[in-house]
Order: sequence, then structure tokens, then C-alpha cells
Amino acid sequence: MNPTVIGEALVDVLASGIAPAQEFVGGSPLNVAVSLARLGYPGTLISRWGADDKGRKIEEYLKGNNVKYLGGADEEATVIAHGILDPAGGAAFAFNAYWQMPTIGPELPQDVELVHTGSIATLFSPEELLPLLSAARTHATISYDPNLRPSLVTNHAQTVAEVERFVGQADVVRVSGIDLKWMYPMRSVQESARAWLDMGPAIVVSTAGSRGSWGVVRAGDAEFIAPSVEVTDTVGAGDTFTAALLCWLAEHGMIGAAHRKKLGQLQISELSQALEFAAKAAAVTVQRAGANPPRREEL
Repeated sequence: MNPTVIGEALVDVLASGIAPAQEFVGGSPLNVAVSLARLGYPGTLISRWGADDKGRKIEEYLKGNNVKYLGGADEEATVIAHGILDPAGGAAFAFNAYWQMPTIGPELPQDVELVHTGSIATLFSPEELLPLLSAARTHATISYDPNLRPSLVTNHAQTVAEVERFVGQADVVRVSGIDLKWMYPMRSVQESARAWLDMGPAIVVSTAGSRGSWGVVRAGDAEFIAPSVEVTDTVGAGDTFTAALLCWLAEHGMIGAAHRKKLGQLQISELSQALEFAAKAAAVTVQRAGANPPRREEL
């Protein structure tokens, strides 16, 4: 599998109680790209950051994890996400986000078999990203995680409509239950996920942290209860889950446009196995500070 991930790279500054704040390279798409590489599928991240010390820290981190990148440093500063950890290890982030889609040409290379995107990039650049994804569907599986930042949303209805446009281009969708409830407060997470499945994806998975995950495919649905572990923080856990889910699908011959039919025929037993593998990977991440996904040998 040759993956390309599109979206933000930033630095998380995490504070908890009276302990000194710690800095970690992060950003949901970057976390997915690094997770994929550590699980055996190094690829390319299309992103931007500043020509500053934190930007150089991002570059070193990507190189150290065998992730190539397109775009890179520009004249704006690197985005910093300030996170406050609660007693359960969850983080509430505040940041002034900046995103500009790097110039990469009208289409991605034909040998790219997986394209993943989401979060700030899809909020700020839908008109640039959607045609890129549409063109990539001829050769790649499309993966999407909205990873919404409500503080950056100015129009709820418009954001929901744009999210649904991305869902319509995607084959695989991983979304937090919190995001689904924010978008559709009048219906259940399961109802919303099934509605998304009807928009075109082959699989929609909703995650709920320690309460586990639930997914739906054409054949039906499945649930996996998260393993009980000691949580340091939950930063990057959803991104690890997404990457591990994609890895499982790749290892079972379901990634790439040529395998779209097989992906669409995913069975409930296979969905259960995929959820279990993804949950085990995420369980490693939550035991460590910051977004620090596992390597293959740790699973």
C-alpha cells in the first residue's frame, strides 16, 4: 500500500495540573501518516508549517518516522495547539489555525493506493480537496475523518453539508461519536453512521474512547469494547485507530481502487476483526504521553 495523507501538521502543547507543559509534534493527519509508517506503510504527507523552530521539529519528526512530505515550510508560523488534559486523559484544544493547501498539481500520482484526509484541511480547503479526491478514486481508496474543531466553525449547517460531500467521496470513514452528535444532535450515533453509509462509503466506524467502537458495512454492524488500560492521555488515539483500521484492510486485500468491490463486500466477522486490531493499536497510544503511536512489533 502506498498512502498519501493530506492535512495539518502542528505542535501540541499539553498541560495538566501543576506539571510543566510538554510539546509534541501532532495534527490529526500527521498522526495518521506516522501511524501508518510505524505499522509498516510509509507514505507521503501533504502539509504545511512555518519556517521556524517548531516547523523544523516537525520536519525532523517526519524524517525520523520515514514519512516523506510535500509542501513544508511557508511564510506563516507553525500552528500551535494548546491542550488542557482532564483527569481522564482527554484534551480540550484551543488554537488559531492556519491552513493553506500546498501546490501539488491537479492530481496525485497514479501509484497512490490510499488517500486519507480530514480535520482542518477539509474545513478550510474543501473546493481544492474534493476534486483531488474525486480524481484519485480511479486508483486509490479514499479515507476520511472529519475530526471537527467546533471552535473554528462559523456556520453549522454549511459545515455539515461540506462534511457530507467528503463522506460521499470516501470509501472508509472513521468518525468520533462526539462529532456525529455535534452534527446531528437529534438522532443517535448509529442512525447517523448508517445514513452516511447510504451516501457511498463501504465502511463507517464511530469511536467512543474507552467505550469502544462501532462500525457498519453493507452486511451489517459490529461493536468492539475497548481493552482496559492505564491511560496517560488520549491524544492521537483516534488517529492511531484510523491508521490501524486501514492497515488491516490493506493486509486483507481491500485497499486500492481495484479492490473497491471487495471492500464493499466486507463481512461482519471481518469488520469485528478490523475493529479489534484498531482498538489494540489505539490502546497502546493512550498509555503514552502525546500522539505516540505503536510500531508493528508492539502489537
